[in-house]
Amino acid sequence: MGLDMYLLKKTYVKNWSFMEASERHEVSVKLGGEPHPDIQPERVSEIVEQVAYWRKANAIHSWFVSNAQNGEDNCAEYYVNREQLEELVKECKAVLDKKANPQSALPTQEGFFFGSCEYDEWYYGSLQETVDMIEPLLKEKGGTFYYTSSW
Repeated sequence: MGLDMYLLKKTYVKNWSFMEASERHEVSVKLGGEPHPDIQPERVSEIVEQVAYWRKANAIHSWFVSNAQNGEDNCAEYYVNREQLEELVKECKAVLDKKANPQSALPTQEGFFFGSCEYDEWYYGSLQETVDMIEPLLKEKGGTFYYTSSW
């Protein structure tokens, strides 16, 4: 039990009859080296990747709740635009570089099995982990991002 947090990247891959061959996607899912018997590639319209995962990083969760979820902390899936992710990275770096007060920039959040609310090595480690996971994603083209959590 505890706070599990996910950033998903969704990429639309539906092929339409009007698309040129160079615009079409080819999707293949294999099981044991063979095409998966229950997935028909022509029906796939979206690819969902789990591009980031945190465990009990309650300050990061609090940031998403405030900035992407309109204050609703309900384990639903919420769209996060690239500018929001850039801002999160910027805020993490400001705290890590001691240019921002952690209690005001990225405060911890209490919750049911949300982990420690101390501003300790785990807190700073989760900020660095956030930067390390999100910065490379921002260089990728295409796809849309969504945040979700569970506890």
